[in-house]
Amino acid sequence: MTDIATRVYNHAWKIDPIVRSVLDTDFYKLLMAQMIFRRHRDTRVTFGIINRTASVPLAKLIDEGELREHLDHIRSLSLSRGESTWLRGNMFYGTRQMFSPDFIEWLEDFRFPAYHLERRGDQYELTFEGPWIETTMWEIPALAVIMELHSRAVTRGLGKFELQVLYARAMTRLWENVQRLSTLPNLSIADFGTRRRHGFLWQDWCVQAIMEGLGKAFLGTSNCLIAMRREVEAIGTNAHELPMVYAALAPNDRALAEAPYAVLADWQDAYDGNLRVVLPDTYGTEHFFERAPAWVAKWTGVRVDSGDPIEGGELAIAWWKKHGQDPTKKLAIFSDGLDVDLMHKIHRHFHGRIRISYGWGTLLTNDFRGLGPNGGLDPFSIVCKVISANGRPAVKISDNPTKAVGPPEEIERYRRVFHVGTQVATPVLV
Repeated sequence: MTDIATRVYNHAWKIDPIVRSVLDTDFYKLLMAQMIFRRHRDTRVTFGIINRTASVPLAKLIDEGELREHLDHIRSLSLSRGESTWLRGNMFYGTRQMFSPDFIEWLEDFRFPAYHLERRGDQYELTFEGPWIETTMWEIPALAVIMELHSRAVTRGLGKFELQVLYARAMTRLWENVQRLSTLPNLSIADFGTRRRHGFLWQDWCVQAIMEGLGKAFLGTSNCLIAMRREVEAIGTNAHELPMVYAALAPNDRALAEAPYAVLADWQDAYDGNLRVVLPDTYGTEHFFERAPAWVAKWTGVRVDSGDPIEGGELAIAWWKKHGQDPTKKLAIFSDGLDVDLMHKIHRHFHGRIRISYGWGTLLTNDFRGLGPNGGLDPFSIVCKVISANGRPAVKISDNPTKAVGPPEEIERYRRVFHVGTQVATPVLV
């Protein structure tokens, strides 16, 4: 097993580049990329980093030259022959040929496009503009670079023994959390922690710990590279960027109102089975369910990713019942800011009423709360979101207005089109 503390102390760039493979990304990126490759190859999309936790001065902590060095390294990466073979031959979700030969050929030739980096006060402006099929690939590795450079900056002054104690405490905390989760009946859980991980080696260690501690209750990891190396399932479906781009491309309010369902029609044409999981909160879960076509209720499940998880789960149950579906046969994936206490609360409320699964993210792969110097390793909220599509602004509303993205006037327009009523703003930890 890797001695993480020693590797952190003796950072050798060639041994530990932050992103070491095109596959060091989330599985849903590849699934979405294949659909984009099929339908929207000529759409131009800009992504940008948004640090929601302005109190974390990234530009003061992270050296710009070092950041550029790692971003440039990512631009040099390409899919290896072994990685290509894994994608071509592995059975994902029970389907052997998940990815078509022409998409794999494109991925084999893919290189990350140019980026724009500029310091703005104590923060960085980092954006990616170009064909959607290319810029979408930057989201996960860009966030991983920033998060790990932040971790390295905070721990840079620590000695060998300080680092050993730091990681021993973090390991103990994780193992205690795993033991608490093991008491939940019919537990199903996956690692969703790539985007805001403490570091690659730490995420890999967390996956190994859950594999041992939870056994069959551990479904797999969203990280393709770790899934390949550890021989576990690669887990993922889709993300908010799909409805955000489809909505931005809508020529009028009527088309805008239909955009979230147009996404689902295209997704259903591309994938089946357990990949048919609805993400309803981009423009408000309640209105989404009110207008969703009946055929969507036949999908496998729903991912609850913002707002109160109990309310989100209850909305899904009511929607399934309305369309004559049996909720006990439906899947609800909870994935927003999960810690062990929240998972216990959700389980107590829904166990036996629906099939429950958890996508454990930042508080799995970056739970150093109170362990770092002066709280410097506490997780913070940073995202990489769609800014525009074909020059038109992109918007996300969410069930928590704190997570809203887009120009204020466009947010108000979307709120009107999607009949978003009063929302309760809650703090976003991660």
